[in-house]
Amino acid sequence: MATYAIGDIQGSYNEFRRLLDLISFNSKDKLWLVGDIVNRGPDSLLLLRFLKTVSDAVVVVLGNHDLHLLMVAEGCAKVQSGDTLQDILNAPDRDELLDWLRHQRLLYVAGEYVMVHAGLLPSWSVALAVQLAREVESFLRDENHKNFHKFCSHIYGNQPNQWNSDLKGYDRMRVIINAMTRMRVCTADGRMDFTYKGGLQDIPAGYLPWFDVPNRASKEVTIICGHWSALALQVKSNLIALDTGCMWGGSLTAIRLEDRKVFQVPCAPVLEGTTHLR
Repeated sequence: MATYAIGDIQGSYNEFRRLLDLISFNSKDKLWLVGDIVNRGPDSLLLLRFLKTVSDAVVVVLGNHDLHLLMVAEGCAKVQSGDTLQDILNAPDRDELLDWLRHQRLLYVAGEYVMVHAGLLPSWSVALAVQLAREVESFLRDENHKNFHKFCSHIYGNQPNQWNSDLKGYDRMRVIINAMTRMRVCTADGRMDFTYKGGLQDIPAGYLPWFDVPNRASKEVTIICGHWSALALQVKSNLIALDTGCMWGGSLTAIRLEDRKVFQVPCAPVLEGTTHLR
């Protein structure tokens, strides 16, 4: 049995299946998916259906595109240019698939590894991050539709852009979601900038990659993440970043955690330019 962490798939079903063939995936293996499993690519519906059938072997953390699908389906967000969600929204099994998606995690911890789509704020210990993720997950999984709809209608937005333990209600939820699914850079005291999407060389003055903030409270564990395609593949002692730009004609990447061997398949470009993910 092996455990493979896999970068942002974004509906690239064919590339995903080729990657599974490359690693000789079998039912005893585990697949850890760093989020953004849907949208922008051509086959999000096929991918969701497949993942649901092998759900015992799959651990998913939600990314911003996955949450965007849930918000659009709930009527709390509009379809954006470049979205490829309509097949899911029109599917006869749509409700079943969306229910499966909203029962996935925001954060996953196993042994020395923590998996999250974007990152953790510098002040967050792993224990605190787990607690905060569970708060959001309870809203996402609420069986009371009115409560779920109200939650969906309040989570978009860039403010507040900094954590404060006194935050309550939807402001609190928004900071947690934005940090875990959208953050790339922040200040040393954890103020997030959501506009920057480039590489390491042009980060605005006063900001750092979230994982380079000195004295980050989660630095003793290895964080597995995606979301930042301009960052490219990063494999360090305490960071594994796996978004290698499949949407931009890069590759889809897996890493076997037992020996950190990397596997990649090339991707045909779906999007033009460098990167403009939300």
